Amino acid sequence: MPLILASSSPRRRELLQAASIPFISQPADVPEVHTPGELPTQFSERLAREKARAVWQKLPTNPSNFVLGADTIVIVDNHILGKPGSPDDAVRMLRLISGRTHEVTTSVCLIGANSGRTYEDVRSETSRVVVSPISEQEIRDYVGHGEPMDKAGAYAIQGVAGRWIPRIEGCYFNIVGLPIPLVYRMLKEHGAL
Repeated sequence: MPLILASSSPRRRELLQAASIPFISQPADVPEVHTPGELPTQFSERLAREKARAVWQKLPTNPSNFVLGADTIVIVDNHILGKPGSPDDAVRMLRLISGRTHEVTTSVCLIGANSGRTYEDVRSETSRVVVSPISEQEIRDYVGHGEPMDKAGAYAIQGVAGRWIPRIEGCYFNIVGLPIPLVYRMLKEHGAL
């Protein structure tokens, strides 16, 4: 029963491939709009669920597939840093995380059917990321490099920004965009592997 990844993220695809988890990718077009009063984890869990549902609803009746939706957010002072909307926004975000510790939460939603009943299993993983001080010139150069523009919090730990991250607490893969050990456990629990 094939797993359908409700994402176009190349990082999520690479992580699943590296873990030898077979899947096909079918991106979900879901607006990532924060609802006032929504806590960060509630927001990422809602988006993961909406992404998975958007793809699930396109499948034939009584599908034998599993759909996995995911959403990653960066949290600083209980504020959500999503993907930057502009280079200036990326600079702002990088200034916020410079010299500080922040959290990265990835929420995942696995949708499947068992005995004709659809279920949704939503879980979250949070990691802490320690960032060294980043100079203004380093921030400007990094934003000019282009890497931050499609990343939550305006950085990629597996890329150039890795040089400013001396320590993490928790799952590394979660910070990249998909907590592989958690996803693997969920897939096994639901008989998808």
